[in-house]
Amino acid sequence: MSRASKLTLLGTSAFALGTVALVHWQQQAEKEAMHAGVIRDIEQQRIKRERQLDFEMQRELENEYKKLQTVRDVTDQMDHPVPTK
Repeated sequence: MSRASKLTLLGTSAFALGTVALVHWQQQAEKEAMHAGVIRDIEQQRIKRERQLDFEMQRELENEYKKLQTVRDVTDQMDHPVPTK
């Protein structure tokens, strides 16, 4: 084998190995990014469930308080202020 053919073989082999390594690294990075997205989605769903439960609990408390207390609309009274003495 001539020196030029050996250098060509070495160069193309190095290029091929570099390409394989780069593709492998890129696939790993994409896999980690997708996994991070799944983790983020699960966390967002958990937060949404907690907020929904808090909302439902507040609604139940509001209904319970409305049963115990008389609630009246004060906006009508604001149109006709009561004179003070």
